[in-house]
Amino acid sequence: MLRVKLLEDEARLPVVAHPGEDLGYDVFALEAATLAPQNTVRVRTGIAVEARHPETGAPLGLLVRDRSSMAARGIATTAGVIDAGYRGEVQIVMTNLGHAPVEIRAGEKIAQMVPVPVLTGLVQAVQTLEVSARAEKGFGSSGQ
Repeated sequence: MLRVKLLEDEARLPVVAHPGEDLGYDVFALEAATLAPQNTVRVRTGIAVEARHPETGAPLGLLVRDRSSMAARGIATTAGVIDAGYRGEVQIVMTNLGHAPVEIRAGEKIAQMVPVPVLTGLVQAVQTLEVSARAEKGFGSSGQ
């Protein structure tokens, strides 16, 4: 379940086109923005959110991800974590990877919020870790 507080009159509720099939909720730009080439901006949504598991009520975090239509225009979405306890305005950090300005219209779908369980716990300092088959092998160790 996604509970949404509209912070501005022009704000729009997130939408999911195919409930139970789509992974994310589409979110909308509150106001128009121009993304200059090779530049990063924060785009306001005018919403605050609270995500809960629909059956257990457990708090959920949200990962902010690109929409394919934005990625096709050379726009990347970054800074994509909304913690379960955050209740401020959701703002979408967008970077124009292209060489021409890109206009974002007010009311345009700009990103997706994907619910995820909160699995973080206490951090414990230890002297040893369990042995694994991979051990310290990294950076290409599983083959090319």
